[in-house]
Amino acid sequence: MKLGCIADDLTGATDLGVTLAREGLSVVQVNGLPDPGLDIPAADAVVVALKSRTNPAAEAVAWSLASLKWLLERKAERIYFKYSSTFDSTPRGNIGQVVDALRDALGERLAPATPANPRVGRTVYKGNLFVGEVPIAESGMKDHPLTPMRDSNLVRVLGAQTPHKVALVPYDVIDRGAAAIKAKLAELQAEARHAVLDAVREEHLVAAGEACRDLRLTSGSAALGMGIARALRMKRTSAKALPRLDGPAVVLAGSCSQATLGQVEAYRAPAYRIFPDRIDAEAALAFALENLAASPLVYASAPPAEIVPGRGAAIEDAFRFIARGLAEKGVRKFVVAGGETSGAVVEALGVRALAIGPEIDPGVPWTTAVGGEPRLLALKSGNFGSREFFGKALGMLQ
Repeated sequence: MKLGCIADDLTGATDLGVTLAREGLSVVQVNGLPDPGLDIPAADAVVVALKSRTNPAAEAVAWSLASLKWLLERKAERIYFKYSSTFDSTPRGNIGQVVDALRDALGERLAPATPANPRVGRTVYKGNLFVGEVPIAESGMKDHPLTPMRDSNLVRVLGAQTPHKVALVPYDVIDRGAAAIKAKLAELQAEARHAVLDAVREEHLVAAGEACRDLRLTSGSAALGMGIARALRMKRTSAKALPRLDGPAVVLAGSCSQATLGQVEAYRAPAYRIFPDRIDAEAALAFALENLAASPLVYASAPPAEIVPGRGAAIEDAFRFIARGLAEKGVRKFVVAGGETSGAVVEALGVRALAIGPEIDPGVPWTTAVGGEPRLLALKSGNFGSREFFGKALGMLQ
C-alpha cells in the first residue's frame, strides 16, 4: 500500500479517494473504524473514513491511532491525515491532537499541513485561509453550526490545539519549488512540530507533494494528497466505470451549507422538507416511496436563521430510518449531501467499504459498495458541488 489515509469524515474521504484515483492510484475506502479481519481488495491507496471531526478529542485520537495500526499492519508505506479544505475544527481540536498522536506513533519530528485546495477556491497565503477572495472567518463558515471558523490564521488556529510550536512555510519558499520546500521543512524540524504550508495555485501543491513524498506523515486537504500521489509517479488511468443498476434513485440532503441550499433550490423534483422541530421520518419515507419514479428529494437543509441547535442527532436518526426503509423497498442508488448525513446513510445501509468511481464535480465521485448488496452512492460534502449537482449526478446514471 503506497498510501494509507485517515479522514475525519466520510465525504472528505471520498473527496480524497477520487483525487487519488484521478492521479492513477487504485483506491478503496473503508467506512468507520476497520474491523481487524475486514477483507478488502488490494489497492495502491486505502482511505479510512472516520466520523471524528466533532467528537471529543480523546475519542478522535483513539480512533485515528487504531486506524493507523490497521493500515500499518497492511504495509502502508506512508500515512496521510485528511481534513476539510475549510480546516473545520474548533479552538479545542481535533486536528492538532490527532496529528500530534499520529506523529508520535510514527516517530516523526515535523508534520506538514495545509488545507489549501485551489481547485475548489481554498488557498492559504501568509498562513491565512481564504475561501475565494474572502478570509474564511468572513465567509459563511464563520456561522457553521458545529465548527465555526472565527479566525483565518491557521498558525494560530492549529497552535491552540497543540502544545507544540506551529511554524509557517511561506509563499516565497513554496513558490521556489520542491527543493526549497524540502530544505525549509528540514530546517524547521529543529524548532517546530507542525508546519503550515502556504499554497495559492495547484502547482504549489504539486511541489509540496514532491517535497513531502518520502515523509511518513503529512496532513491536509485532498489537494496535497494529489501532490503526493503525483510525486509517486503512478501512471494515470481513467476511473473505474460504474456498474449499471436498474431501479430508482433518491436524493437525501442534510447539510445546511450555502452550496447545498443552492442545490436544493435548483433541483426540479418532488421534495419533502424535514423540519427540526417536528421531525416525521415515517411521513418523509412515505413521500419518497410515493414519488420514486421522479427521483425525489428529502432534505433537512435550512439557512442559518432556521437551524435549531441540538437537533442534529435526531435528524441523522431520521435519515437512517429513511435510508433503511428505501433500501428495503429496493432502492439501490443514493445521492447524499452532507458529511453527517452521509455517515448516517452508509451506516444504515451497512456499507463498510467503497470503490471510488468517476468524478461528478471536483472532489465528489460516484462510489460502488464493496461486498454485500450492490449499491451506488454519491456522498457529497456540504460545501462541494455545482448548483446543478443533484441532476448532474443522476444524469451520469443514464
